[in-house]
Amino acid sequence: MPSATPASLWLRLAAAAYDLFPLIGLWMLTAGVAMLAVHGDVDVAHLSPLYLNALRAALLAVTAAYFVLSWSRGGQTIGMRAWRLRVVSADGSTLPWPRALLRFALALPSLLACGLGFAWCLLDRERRGWHDLASRSMLVRLAG
Repeated sequence: MPSATPASLWLRLAAAAYDLFPLIGLWMLTAGVAMLAVHGDVDVAHLSPLYLNALRAALLAVTAAYFVLSWSRGGQTIGMRAWRLRVVSADGSTLPWPRALLRFALALPSLLACGLGFAWCLLDRERRGWHDLASRSMLVRLAG
């Protein structure tokens, strides 16, 4: 991709901060649907493990859908558009959804390992994180 350069860690973090806004809205909507499913009958002090685990799974699924669909349909989330970033395959093409799903699944351990998977961008010549390396993708900044 000649008109693009590998994105820096700073830009990745800036886009992630922007992506929190639509995600918070999606999480609130998901929690609202979960509340409707139990007719608003949730005692916060005594949450059932089934309800709590179902809510966690739904929030993770909504988050995964946001990223995987964004990366596989246009290569950009809302936050990435603001910073002119795009996820691409190693050959510069759009990332297919199975690899986008793999990228998301591996971004979680990259983050949970004290961010080491993302910090790897500082060491890699093409500024790729662990999830980029495993999914044969890269995050680029578009010219212009």
